[in-house]
This record gives sequence, C-alpha cells and structure tokens, in this order.
Amino acid sequence: MKLARLRAGGGEKLVRVDASGRRFWPIEALAPGLPGEMTALIAALSGGATVPEPTGEGEALDQAMLLAPVPRPPRNIFCVGKNYHAHAREFAGSGYDSSSTSAADAIPKAPIIFTKPYTSISGPWDDIPMVPGLDAEVDYEAELAVVIGRGGRCIPKAEAMAHVFGYTLVNDVTARDLQGVHKQWLLGKGIDGFCPMGPFLVTADELDAGGMRVTCTVNGEKRQDASTADLIFDIPTLIETISLSMALLPGDIIATGTPEGVGIGFKPPRFLRDGDVVECAIEGIGAIRNTLRKVDPAAPDAARSTI
Repeated sequence: MKLARLRAGGGEKLVRVDASGRRFWPIEALAPGLPGEMTALIAALSGGATVPEPTGEGEALDQAMLLAPVPRPPRNIFCVGKNYHAHAREFAGSGYDSSSTSAADAIPKAPIIFTKPYTSISGPWDDIPMVPGLDAEVDYEAELAVVIGRGGRCIPKAEAMAHVFGYTLVNDVTARDLQGVHKQWLLGKGIDGFCPMGPFLVTADELDAGGMRVTCTVNGEKRQDASTADLIFDIPTLIETISLSMALLPGDIIATGTPEGVGIGFKPPRFLRDGDVVECAIEGIGAIRNTLRKVDPAAPDAARSTI
C-alpha cells in the first residue's frame, strides 16, 4: 500500500495512492474512524486496523499537492553515518570526518547513530533554505528511510523486519562546515528545512529493501547511484542496535545512510548553490525534487519549509 499526505480543498488529507502514483482515495472515505494524522495511522494499522481496497476511479493526484508523509515522528529522526563502504572511504578522505583518523579506520565497526530534529523535515517539492551563515558548504545525501510500525525494546535482528511499517525517501541535507567545526553532527544536519521527505510512504510488503536503487542528481547530473544491498549495517542490525538503548515507537524513522557521490567526495568539493536543483529517487518509492533558495532570516518562517 502506498500512502501520502497532500493538500487539497484548503486542508490536509491522508490518502491511499495507486501503484502508478497518479490517483488517490482519502483514508477518511475508505476507512471512517481511522486517525487523520500519519503517526497515529501507522500505529493503528500496525495494531491490526486495515484500509480497504479502493473502489472507483479515485481523484487525480497532482504531485505539487504532496507534503512530507511523516511530518511529525514521535521524536528526532535516527540517522546512520558512513553506512556504505564507498561513502565511508570518501568521507574519511574528505577532511570533514571527525569519526576517523585515517583510511585504516574509515569503515565503522558499529553503526554510527545521530539524529535530525523533526523540525528539519520538509516536503518533497519544498525549497531547501540557504540561510546566510549556513549556506557556504551545503551538501546532499539521498537515503532510504525506514518507518517503524510495531514498537519494541531489545528487538533481535531475527525479528526486526516484523517491526517495519514501511519506507520513504529523505535527503539528509548537511552544512559540512558546521559538521566539521562542531565535530558532532546535530547542528550541521538539523537545520530547518534540511530534510526533504517523500513522495510517499510505501508499506513493507510492497518492497524488497535489501536491493533498492538509490540515486541523486544535481541540475540533471548524476551524482549518486547505488543499491541498498551495499549497506554496511543492514536494517535488522540498525533496529537491533537502536532498540537495545531505547524502545522504538510507531512512526519512528531511521535514515539508513547515503552512498558514495556526495559533494565532499569531489576534489575540490562540489557544494550546493542558490538555484541548484537536487533530485533524489528510490525505485518503488519515487522521487523528490528540491531547489536551493536564498532566504532572509529576518522574515517570518524564512528558514522553515512547509511540511
């Protein structure tokens, strides 16, 4: 099942989308009584509620209507650093990696977990804000994001996939200079509007997350192209690792890491600039497309994208 949030008729709706991504049916019409907020809907569906198969032609989906599918997870997005072999090596050689000292320890021995606040989430077509003082070394990172359904603590790898509700796509946009200066990554990655998400939330039964193609282009030039089969730490390992420390909750999001080809991997680095267009895509989920735009930080909500 493919789910989405969209803006229609002056308000927001949760909808079920057809396989082509072109038509939709409101959840409130298909299953009256189910929650109208995505995190609550995920919990209800993970607890046994169902959304019936749609009937009729549905309504035409204008991609511009789409919003971030999970705009307010129960807490920060869990993110994984250096989780593809080639990216771990390019990052270690970039001069920005505070987690390794040389090529010899470029590949992590355990998952590197950090977070992005949910206030960084923006929609699949929203502009990425270029705020003065935060715009010098902005980079892109296309990533598969896992959305937790059934929560739990101390989840073993053998049972982990039963806790996955579905998948979406995020761009883990990063201010590399802040990432380097502060050594830890929250301030460089948690900037408002620095986590475009979407276009859909696709349930786990629809996809094989072990071999999905992840791509990213900048102004039409291919920068990233890899398979999730190349993850250093797979999804069950990530779920086991995080849930050992804290209970995972319905609606929690785990961004699984980005492949090789980010801006700091080039010599010299190729950072994003005002007007650049970044398109990230994952087969089976779809694509998000975001433009870098300068903003006036003094303007109301200047650095906050609509989610």
